[in-house]
Parts: sequence; C-alpha cells; structure tokens
Amino acid sequence: MNIRKLTTKFPLLKKLINLEEVTWFNPNITSYAEGLPFVTLTQEDSNDAAERLKRFAPYICEAFPETKITNGIIESGIVEIPQMKLALEQRYNTSITGRLMLKKDSHLPISGSIKARGGIYEVLAHAEKLAIEHGLLSQSDDYAILFSEKFKTFFSQFSIAVGSTGNLGLSIGIMSAKLGFKVSVHMSADAREWKKQRLRENGVNVVEYAQDYSVAVAQGREAAKNDPTCFFIDDENSKTLFLGYSVAGQRLKQQFAEKAIVVDKEHPLFVYLPCGVGGGPGGVAFGLKLAFGDNVHCIFAEPTHSPCMLLGVYTGLHDQISVQDIGIDNITAADGLAVGRASGKPAQHNCNKKAR
Repeated sequence: MNIRKLTTKFPLLKKLINLEEVTWFNPNITSYAEGLPFVTLTQEDSNDAAERLKRFAPYICEAFPETKITNGIIESGIVEIPQMKLALEQRYNTSITGRLMLKKDSHLPISGSIKARGGIYEVLAHAEKLAIEHGLLSQSDDYAILFSEKFKTFFSQFSIAVGSTGNLGLSIGIMSAKLGFKVSVHMSADAREWKKQRLRENGVNVVEYAQDYSVAVAQGREAAKNDPTCFFIDDENSKTLFLGYSVAGQRLKQQFAEKAIVVDKEHPLFVYLPCGVGGGPGGVAFGLKLAFGDNVHCIFAEPTHSPCMLLGVYTGLHDQISVQDIGIDNITAADGLAVGRASGKPAQHNCNKKAR
C-alpha cells in the first residue's frame, strides 16, 4: 500500500499516523428516510430480536438469578452525570446545553459490557433454532424449560466458537456454557487475564494468541470449519449480533419515556459510542435511528492507536485497510478496543468519527 499516495488523497491520515486526536464528520451522511432503503435490515427485524429476548426471559431468570429484578431482561440503567458535565465545561471553557447522561452498559448483567446485548442474543438465537429444528421447543413454550438437564444434554452435542478481545468472548462463553454447549473462545493478546480466568471457571476452552484481534478471529473461524457441529459467531460479519445490539434503541426510547425526556428536532440526542470492530456501536446506532430518526446523532469514539473505523470510512476502503497498513501499532489501554481492521458491514454505513 502506497502511504504517500494515500495521505495525499486523504490528508487527515497524516494526523492519524502521528497519533493525534482528530474529529471527522462524514460529508456524505444522509437523512434517515434517504438512507434506510439502502440498509438490508428493517424495524421488523429489530422487533423480532426484541421478541426473542422476551421469550428467553424466563430462562434467563432461572439461569442467572441476578436478573430476576428485571424479569430476565438484560438491560442497563441510564443516569445523569452532572459532575462530569461540569468538568467538561471547565476543561473546554464552554457551556453544555441540555443534559449529560450515561447509559450503564458496563453494568449489564451476566458479562458486564455492551457485548451482553449482541453476544448473548446470538447464542440464544442459535440455541432456539437448534431446539425447534429437533422438535424439542416451540415459540409458544415457556422457555424456562430450557433450564434443565434434558436441554443441557442436548446442547452438549454442539459447539460454539468465537474470536474476541475479551468482552464478546466473555458474553458468548458464559451463556453458551450455561446452556450446555461446548465453547471455545479465541482471545487476542490484549485480552485481560481475569476474563480468561472467568471463562475457564465457567468451563470454557480459552485459546490464547500473541497477535491482535484479527488473528484471533481468523484462527477461530478456521478451527470451526473443521467441525460440522461447531457454530462460529463472527463479530465481523454477523447480522444476528447486529440485531441483538439494535434492541438497545427501543429500550432507550422506553427509558426516556419513563423519565419524560423528549427527543425531537428542538431537543436532539447526541450519543457517543466507543468503537472497536464496529458491530456493537453500529448495531446500537441502527437501533437508535429506528427509534429517533434524524433527531439522534451517533458519534463513534476510538483510541488514537486503533482508529480502524475512522480509517475505513474516511478512505472508503472499509475492511480492506488496517491501522497497521499505515504504521499504527494498534496497542491501547482502552479495554476491548484494540482492533486494527473494522467490520465491513457497519463501516459501509455512514457515521461520524472521533479518535481519542
């Protein structure tokens, strides 16, 4: 790849290469009405995901007692953070209009990260499909029946694999093992040791790599090819993961309604989403657009050492370019965000970017 030609055509790359903080607003962004016809997923698809999660709620209650307080719905609270708002106003010598709030996905039950939305959902969708195909379950059943030795024995005939920086692997590993699947999580070099240990404590096979996320995913995908009973969860290309994340949009809309928070043209919503490979923030952004249309503005934030989504969208090369291609090391303390190459699907939808 000719870096000189690339930086001449895309001058912002010089700042990326120098690890400077940059902000870029996509000039090709469209309105909700103009853009939706080009997206292959619909409101009905997101609604279907929400209904599937409701069907599994009785099982979640039984398998994870800490979710009884929410009746088996995996969701996080939203809180106002006035002290942070004050700190930002003082730091940047400006006045922030409106309210600054935090969506506490760090407190999502079971695995404690946004990956509990997409990762757990895809495992549940796969389990439902297998059980229905084998005549063991129908959608009209009380899914609490899944919390039994009968179903654990059934699911133990199958395996699940995933490549992860840690958080997705944690969500998929814990849920898969609880259902009874044999599960392997291929973890990149930056994955935290405590996450590997927690997975092993839950009976998960952890495969460690000295390389980054892309290598872990590629190796996990390759290993799964040799096992006809293995289902590989592909964080880079999964529609199911994406839809699991999208349910956050309608959940947030409901939470705002309960707090009498209005989102409209006069009261727009700005959402800052940390971005790794892009599936999580991409799916959430899709769900937010379904919920609020043009009144919500989604901004992805990345570490300066791992700005893969900004690189892909800005150059138009999407998943055909990595941060390593332009000499960036992809080493960051930002947990779960050390990703050198963006997912092609979210990258090809317009988004605004900030690298920090």
